[in-house]
Amino acid sequence: MVDIISLWNTIVENSILYLPKVIGAVFVLLIGLWVVGIISKIFDKSFARKKMEPSLRHFLTSLVRISLKILVFVTAISMLGVQMTSFIAIIGAAGLAVGLALQGSLANFAGGVLILLFKPFKVDDVIEAQGFLGKVNNIQIFNTILKTPDNKTVVIPNGHLSNGPITNYTTEEQRRVDFSFGISYSDNIDKAKKVISDVIKKDKRILKTPEPFVMVGELADSSVNLTTRVWCKGADYWDVHFNTIENVKKALDENSISIPFPQRDVHMIK
Repeated sequence: MVDIISLWNTIVENSILYLPKVIGAVFVLLIGLWVVGIISKIFDKSFARKKMEPSLRHFLTSLVRISLKILVFVTAISMLGVQMTSFIAIIGAAGLAVGLALQGSLANFAGGVLILLFKPFKVDDVIEAQGFLGKVNNIQIFNTILKTPDNKTVVIPNGHLSNGPITNYTTEEQRRVDFSFGISYSDNIDKAKKVISDVIKKDKRILKTPEPFVMVGELADSSVNLTTRVWCKGADYWDVHFNTIENVKKALDENSISIPFPQRDVHMIK
């Protein structure tokens, strides 16, 4: 009977000692989580007003929310009298071990954050990077997904992408299209230039400014090469490229201007 009374007294004493701490910790935990929710919404709205990339906005908001929740939990546990020094040391050691194990993934993660933050390209841009050319289909935290012109899906790790050269074909509204048309040495250069210029003038997609350029660019082994440069909108680049080659070939044929091809004369000596 004495043991029961002693046990009851111990329970009562501990309850009196720890109950206020438990109530205070629960109170701090509930209020803290409520405040974390409000702060997270404020950050999310702030990022939205700055027109931040949705993927990066959600990631940063989640990062703020998780960090604040960890702070609230640590505060609540410390109010119960738990020594946090050893606990924090264990978390730090575990974090270091995980960081070393996931070194490549963390590099891709950091690369994804940099890409979403500085925006060297965005979704639907046509880029060339890491030996691949394609339209950006999706920008994820760890990888960027491209669709190639022949409809292949290419997944490029963001770590390599953020540390290598990137050619963005969509950034500028206008692009220059370069050609080299070869004519025979016996053909009239001025006539050939006029024929090419007439083809260019007929194409409404080719811009007047900057002015098209048609000049002799090279005296090659078997042809006089006319360097031709025109400007068009980025969306019209490939149509202008292929149509101009075809139309110039037809126009040169109609005007009896030959496009030479490599050939060799063999002289027989008796």
